[in-house]
Amino acid sequence: MGRPKKEFTARKTIQVNVRMTADDYSKVSNNAETIGLSIAEFIRRKITKKSLPKKKVSPSDRKLFVELSRVGNNLNQIAKVLNSGIRDPFSIHRQLEEVKTLLQYLKSNIAHNDR
Repeated sequence: MGRPKKEFTARKTIQVNVRMTADDYSKVSNNAETIGLSIAEFIRRKITKKSLPKKKVSPSDRKLFVELSRVGNNLNQIAKVLNSGIRDPFSIHRQLEEVKTLLQYLKSNIAHNDR
């Protein structure tokens, strides 16, 4: 038993050919691949203003985002202490060391990431 035939109005019967530069094609291709769509479906959704799926984030990238968020949080805490007028050099020094350690960890992960 075969697949039911689509109604004529639902069929994609018209083909449109588009010329673009290699740079434009590369951008469209990368964008489509990032969200897991074919190039044709990506272009179809863009021109009809239909919603696009969320970008797929690899587990390693997700881990990097979390670590960057932690670094940002530490920097905000340091700025808050400095701007409050409270001088606690040990606390600030400890937090700066933690930020330094996290940044070194992130750099090593990015350097060893096999993209």
